[in-house]
Amino acid sequence: MSDLRIVHLYAAHMNIYGDAGNVICLRRRLEWRGIGVEVWRVEVGEPLDFASVDIVVAGGGEDRAQVEVAADLVRRSAAIHEAVGDGVVFLTVCGTYQLFGRRFVTVGGQELPGIGVFAAETLGGTRRMIGNVVVEAPWGRLVGFENHSGRTVLDTGQESLGSVVRGHGNDGDSGEEGAVTVNCFGTYLHGSVLPKNPHFADELIRRALFRRHGDDVTLDPLDDHLELTAAEVAAGRA
Repeated sequence: MSDLRIVHLYAAHMNIYGDAGNVICLRRRLEWRGIGVEVWRVEVGEPLDFASVDIVVAGGGEDRAQVEVAADLVRRSAAIHEAVGDGVVFLTVCGTYQLFGRRFVTVGGQELPGIGVFAAETLGGTRRMIGNVVVEAPWGRLVGFENHSGRTVLDTGQESLGSVVRGHGNDGDSGEEGAVTVNCFGTYLHGSVLPKNPHFADELIRRALFRRHGDDVTLDPLDDHLELTAAEVAAGRA
């Protein structure tokens, strides 16, 4: 029996800037530790029982793909809210992160409905926020690459993923990056975020293992020298 089950949601539609690397990173870090893992791809319209999975990963995409995904997410909204409340781990990046808020209004005025996991909304802007970004999060410093014109504003009380040290983050003004609801994470960090930040990947794994087995989990250490060096170089360029 596999110990953890990962779903790559909308891999065909939402996989810009190498977001699929997040799934590869999680899978490898589990396998290197001898922890069994299954990875499923679930696309628009395909059935998914969220209660049967441990980690859901979804990335960013182009506007046309985001429209199709938005409609599918609305159909799954009740199931996703139930899964988030049950502690299923989600990592949503850029376009999917925006759709996990209440709504996304494009710069052209088209409104895409969100599913409201995050108390936030995103408005399209004319200024593109692009480049390396550094964020202080509860699990240490995160380094990534952002490329978005959407400005995401969190409601008062909505927990962010962290504070921007360098870069733009959610909206270029608030100093906040991403959002967190229970074990559901949203972020603008592409590039992809988990390989550059192995401690964040392990935080997602720990939470998933805790939910599955109910015990505090101590993960065997891995040699992350190359990954941390790459992150340090990227942070120096931010």
